[in-house]
Amino acid sequence: MARILIIDDNAELRSMLRIALAGAGHQIEEAENGVVGLQRYKERPFDLVITDILMPEKEGFETIRELRAADPNVRIVAISGGLPNAHFDPLPLASLLGARKTLAKPFDIAQLLKVVQGVLDDPPVSKSAPE
Repeated sequence: MARILIIDDNAELRSMLRIALAGAGHQIEEAENGVVGLQRYKERPFDLVITDILMPEKEGFETIRELRAADPNVRIVAISGGLPNAHFDPLPLASLLGARKTLAKPFDIAQLLKVVQGVLDDPPVSKSAPE
């Protein structure tokens, strides 16, 4: 069982992810944005963080950078539905900033569970956070 933090401004998506991941035996906490997510992580680190990219108050890129600065070994899965009306996929940048894996929305639960288990099975990678 892993402790997983879900950071996403979409309450319905957080609930769906919580149900699926708890059903797989994980302990889940939620945060509605990067500010709250970082605070929860700093209070008690998690085995894995799943974060959206586009959120109010603190978007996912900044959240990933600050999580990595706080803990270079943090395991992060970035999720995003892309940028509306833009020809830019934010997920490759999330990987460059330190996300172990990325998932484009919409994704199915089986795909999510496979990615989560793969990231949890990977050993920690101790490298400096990008500046």
